[in-house]
Amino acid sequence: MCGICGFISKRSITLDQLKAMNDTMYHRGPNDSGEEIFEAKEGYCVGMAQRRLSILDLSMLGHQPMHSANERLVISYNGEIYNFLELREELRDYPFKSHCDTEVILAAYLKWGISCIDRFQGMFAISLYDRETNELYLVRDRIGKKPLYYWQKEDGLVYASELKPIMAHPDFPKQIRKDVIKRYMFQQCINEPDSIFENVYKVEPGGIVRFSVQTGKTDKWKYWDIAEVYCRKKAEPVGSYEEAKEELKNILQDSVKKRMIADVPLGTFLSGGYDSSLVTALAQEASSEPVKTYSIGFNEEKYNEAKYAKEVANYLGTKHTETYIDEKTMFGLVESIPKYYDEPFADSSQIPSMLVSDLASRDVTVVLSGDGGDEFFCGYNIYDSVAKAQKLDVLGQLTYGVCNLPPFKQMKLMEKLPFAVQVVAGNHDKTTKTQIGGSSYIRAIDKMLPESGVPFKYPIEQKYGEKNWQERRMLLDEETYLPGDILCKVDRASMKYSIESRCPILDVNVMEYSYRLPHSYKYANGVKKRILKDITYDYIPKELLDRPKVGFGVPLDKWMRGPLKERLVDMCSVEYLKKQDIFNAEYVNRFIHEYLRTGDKGPATGSNFSKTAWSFFAFQLWYQTYM
Repeated sequence: MCGICGFISKRSITLDQLKAMNDTMYHRGPNDSGEEIFEAKEGYCVGMAQRRLSILDLSMLGHQPMHSANERLVISYNGEIYNFLELREELRDYPFKSHCDTEVILAAYLKWGISCIDRFQGMFAISLYDRETNELYLVRDRIGKKPLYYWQKEDGLVYASELKPIMAHPDFPKQIRKDVIKRYMFQQCINEPDSIFENVYKVEPGGIVRFSVQTGKTDKWKYWDIAEVYCRKKAEPVGSYEEAKEELKNILQDSVKKRMIADVPLGTFLSGGYDSSLVTALAQEASSEPVKTYSIGFNEEKYNEAKYAKEVANYLGTKHTETYIDEKTMFGLVESIPKYYDEPFADSSQIPSMLVSDLASRDVTVVLSGDGGDEFFCGYNIYDSVAKAQKLDVLGQLTYGVCNLPPFKQMKLMEKLPFAVQVVAGNHDKTTKTQIGGSSYIRAIDKMLPESGVPFKYPIEQKYGEKNWQERRMLLDEETYLPGDILCKVDRASMKYSIESRCPILDVNVMEYSYRLPHSYKYANGVKKRILKDITYDYIPKELLDRPKVGFGVPLDKWMRGPLKERLVDMCSVEYLKKQDIFNAEYVNRFIHEYLRTGDKGPATGSNFSKTAWSFFAFQLWYQTYM
C-alpha cells in the first residue's frame, strides 16, 4: 500500500514541486519515495511519483515509478494484486527482475492491453503511461478500496491518492464546489465521482480514466459495474443452501489465504462481530501460529464490544491485544481529522477506527478486516426497515394521494399524521424508494445552504432492475455508502499509521458469488447475514456471537455541548458565515444555537440533529485547515 501522484500536462512543474506534492502523503508510504518527470509527444510532460509502504519484495527492486523491461511503460501504483503469483506463471515470457506485483501489472498490460485489469484480483489505484499509444491510464479497483482523485485541467490531468498532493500543485485554484455540500451534510461524505473542489473528481470504483496525448482529451468507462454484474450473475443462481454455504466457505478461505501473503507482520481487526470473527477464524485456520488480533474497548458499556472480541480470540487461540480508550483519548484526535481526511468527512466512527489502527501498527504492517459483510449479505438494521416499508408501500401511496387532494392539502393533513405514517406516505419517488426517512434533516439542511445542488439522496435505484427492496438497497449501499464512507474511513484511518487494511469479503469472487445467492440465503425470517452466520458457526459457537449489533460510538452531543461548544459557536457566527459565503448565515446561527440549547430533551432541534451539527462542524474544521 502506498500513495501515488502525478500529472500529464503541457505545462510541466519542477521535480522539487512534484516531490513536495508526493511528500504530503508521507504517512501512506514512509519506506521509500520516487519521483520522475519525462517528456511525451505533442509538447506534453508526464510526472509520476509514489510514496511506498513496503509489503512485498522489500528490496529496491520494488521501487516506483517502475519501467517495463522494454521501456514502453511507466507505472506508479498503490495496492495489492492478490493473484499476482498465478498471473506471473502465465507471463513467464517476461524478464522479471523483482518479486513484486507491480512488475506483474506491467507484464500483463504488455500481453493483454488495458483489458488485463479484468484478470486482477485485489485493491488498486494505478497510473500507467504507455509511450507507444501516448496514453495515460488511471484505474481503480472494482469496489473502491484504494482512493484515486484527478483534477481535470485545460491541458491535461493532475492525479493523486489523496487531495493534499493536488492542493500542493502550484497551479491548483482551490475553488469549492458548493453544489455537493447539501448532499455531504445529509450523507456525511462526498461520494464518487464528486469531490469538494471544482473540476476535481474521484475515479469511480471499477472505473478507468484515459488521457490521450494525440487528442488532448479525456474519456472514461467502467470495466466492472455493479448493476451490470448483478444482473448477469443473478441469472446464474446457485443450487441448494448447503451447496451454496460450502462453496462460499471455500471462496472465503481462498480469499483470506491470498490476503495473508506478505513479507511483513500481519494481524486482524477483531470487533467480536460476525464479519471480523469469521475473517479471523479463517486466518487462524490458514496459519501455523497464533494470528495477532486487535480490538479496542470503551468504558461506556453500551459502546463496548471488547469483552466479546476477547472471548472470540480466546476461543480461536489468537495472540490478542486490546486496549481501553477513554473519552479524552478519542477527543484528542478530533483536530487531526482534516489532516488525514482531506475533504469534508463526518462519519464519527473514523475516530475509533484510527485508534484501533494505532494499536495494531505497533506490531504489524498488514491487517485483515471484515468490511463488506453487511452490504453484500444484508447485515444493517436499515434493511429491516426497508422490508417493512416495502410491505406498507401501497398503503403509503394511497395515503399520499388522499393527503394531496385539495381540501386535505389545505388542511395540511400530512403534517398531522403520525411520524412513521408520514415517512411511508412521503416515500413516492421511484428512484429513491429504499432511501426512506430523513425528511426533517433534508428540510433543515435545505435552509442551511442557499444554492441548489446534487440531490440529497441517490436517484439511481431503478437501474438495478430489482423488485426486492432489501436487495436493491444493498446494491445502492455497495455503490455509494461502502466506497464513499466505509472504505474511505478505513483507508485514511489505517494509512494515518502506515498500515495496510485488506478486506477478504470484498474479493471479486466473493462479491460476484453473493449476487448468485437467492435472497433468502442472506435474509430469512428477520435473520440478517444468514449464510455468513452459518459459516461462522462452523468455527465459533453461536453463544459467543449472537447479540445486537453495536457500532463504534462517539459521544457527539456531549462533545459539541461541552468542550467543542465554543468552537461551534464561533463557526456559526453570522459575521464568519457571511464572510465565508457558503451557508445561510442567520438560519445556521439560529439552528446551531437551538441545537445547543435544547439538549437531549428537544424534539426537532435537539440531539436528533447531532449528525447534522457534526457534519457542519467537520466541514468548518476542514475549511479552516485548507481554505
